[in-house]
Parts: sequence; structure tokens; C-alpha cells
Amino acid sequence: MIPPAFPQPIHTFLHAIVKAATLTTCSAVAKTEAPTSRGATLVDDERNEGFLRPASASRSRADRDLSVDRLAAKVAEGVGEDDAFLRTRRRVPVRKGVLPYWAKTRWGRIVLLSSMLIAFAGIIALMIEVRDFLDRDPRFRIDTAASIQTMGNSQLTREDLLSVFGSDIGRNVFFIPLAARRTELERIPWVEHATVMRLLPNQLRVAVRERTPIAFVRIGEKVELVDVDGVILSMPPSMMAARHFSFPVVAGINPNDPLSVRGPRMHLYQKFIADLDSSGEKISSDLSEVDLSDPEDVRATLPAGASDMLLHFGDERFLARYRTYEAHLAEWRQQYPHLASVDLRYDTQVVLKMADGRPAETNPYATSQPEAAPVTTTPSSTATKKHPAPATPRKHAGGVTG
Repeated sequence: MIPPAFPQPIHTFLHAIVKAATLTTCSAVAKTEAPTSRGATLVDDERNEGFLRPASASRSRADRDLSVDRLAAKVAEGVGEDDAFLRTRRRVPVRKGVLPYWAKTRWGRIVLLSSMLIAFAGIIALMIEVRDFLDRDPRFRIDTAASIQTMGNSQLTREDLLSVFGSDIGRNVFFIPLAARRTELERIPWVEHATVMRLLPNQLRVAVRERTPIAFVRIGEKVELVDVDGVILSMPPSMMAARHFSFPVVAGINPNDPLSVRGPRMHLYQKFIADLDSSGEKISSDLSEVDLSDPEDVRATLPAGASDMLLHFGDERFLARYRTYEAHLAEWRQQYPHLASVDLRYDTQVVLKMADGRPAETNPYATSQPEAAPVTTTPSSTATKKHPAPATPRKHAGGVTG
């Protein structure tokens, strides 16, 4: 049943659709199925007559309305599917090519390729002309060494830096290989970093950062300087005296060793000096020599009265071990007048050694600690002597004056 609220015209329209669909179907059946015999024709006529005959009075109106509603629902569902199938598809814009229409033809491609070749040749010719102009123009030429500025050099002279640019005098400023000149500058041992830049129209600026020496190093019969990376820095003795450098002499740095060996040893030296001076007392100023031959045992020579004392510090706790030496030195010197070496590498005892290489008995200085294992020592003839730098005053470590 159709609800009472549903409008009456729509109900009438659906009944009309159902009747029209029924009549069309019947007509199609009557036209397409042609009888082949008289018996078949009679049967078809009877079926059609029965189909077109009005409904009997015994069929209730409610049943007829229900059938009509079902058929109308099927027709509406079919119409919806047809609408979805016949819906207009969205048009997708097609991107056209970059080239114009005439370039897609044979002669058009020939003309386009020829134009591109001519333009490319013109660009190359223009570049060559500009290069020749810059090369011949005297306004961009480095005429003299006065056109080269130098900055940042204090240990090196201006002549040391300008020696790298000897072949660039009279050359165009645009054709000087700056990267190659920077590499040549950094090959100078004193130069840690270099920068080379052009100053138009006809000048160069050279800025360098020099290495900072932190110790003397004995190379054969000569005394040179060394920085924290283990780079050997050469300097004439007269200039070295004029700079007033004052450092300990470092042993165990061989110029034939690679930087991968010298660098860690000098970092250990820097750690040793920093630990000794961490209290602010500048203890490192009393050091005469520091031996880095064994990275696990830093040995330092200090003055002790009329002689020198060799101390074994190991590779850690340098200040604490120095405090132990300082607290017991008077007692040890009174008991052993010829004391020349003290091994401070052990926590609960020290090993004392005489000047003739004869070791004294083990001296425990911390009885509250558990007894340590026996200690073996390697005898040495005498304590290492102090090596002053040529024409320099009393040394102190870790800085540069003057």
C-alpha cells in the first residue's frame, strides 16, 4: 500500500509506467515470435489473450496495488542504473607539447635544430671573446708583489708567504688558481690554515692561521719547536731567542714517525701539562724535560736541590702523584741521599732508585691501603739531565711570550 501522505499524481504516474511497460513487452512478444504451425498459433493466442484479459473480480485491489508497487520499484532501479551508465565522464585536459605546431614537421625540425646550433656557437664565441678581453686587459693584471696582501703571519715573514706566488706576478687575476695556491701555503709547516681570495680589479688577499708551538723538541743536535699535532716547526736560533719561547724539552718525538704517532703523544703531553697546572700553581714551569717515548709512562725531569729527579707518572692522575712526591721528598732524600728516580705509577707504594742504578727497597707511603703486588724496576744509570733551549731564559711550559 502507498502511504496516504504520498501524492496521488505520482501513484497514477507509476501505474501508467507499469501499464506501458506491460503493453510494450506483449507487443514485442507478439511480433518477434512468429508461429510455425497452426497449433502453435492457437496456443500463443490463448496465452496473449490470457495476459491481456482484465484481472478477475476475485483478485483484491490490495494485491494489485502491491504488484504495481513492486514493478514500479524494479523499473526505478533499472532507470538509476541506466543513469549511472549514461552519466557524462569528466573531461581530462590534454597537455600540448612545448614545441609549436610547425616544429613537428620535417622542415620545422631542421630549422629548429639549425637555430639551436647557431645559438650554441654564438655563446661559445662570446665566451672566448670575453676570456681574451680579460686576459689582455691590463686593469686585471698582478703587476708587482705589492698587489698581494698578507694577513695573520707573526712567525712567518711576508717573503715566506710571497714565495708561493712568484709565478703569478704579471698574470691576470682571474687565471690564478686559488685552490692550488692555498694547498701550497698549507704545505708550509707553520701554516695551519690558509685562505686566498681575489680583490678586483688586480689584487689578492692571503690570510693564514699559524700553528702554536707548545714545546721544544731535540732533533739530533738541533732544538726545534713542536705543536699539539706533532708538527715539527723549524726556526733559526736567533729568531727563537728573539721570540722568548720558554717550554720543556720533549723527548720521544721523531720527525721520521708519521703524524698519526706524533699527534697522540703530543696530546698526552698537553694533558699532562694541563693536569699539573690545574691547581693554578704552574707546576709545569719547573719541568726540564718530558719523555714521551712510552705512551703508558710519562717521565719528567725536575730539579731537586743540586741534582735533577726523574719521576715516572704513568698515564693518569698526574697532579695527585706529584702531590705524593712533593709530600715525601724530604723524607726520601734524608733516608737516601743519592736518590735519582721515583716511580709513582702505583697507588700504595713507590719505587726509589739511586743514581748508580741500584734500586732501594719499596717504600710504602699509604699504610691504610692493602699491600700492593711486588714491583719490578728497570735500572738506569743516572737521572736525565736538563736540556735548556739555546739562548733562552728559564723555561716554563704551555705558553708563548713575546
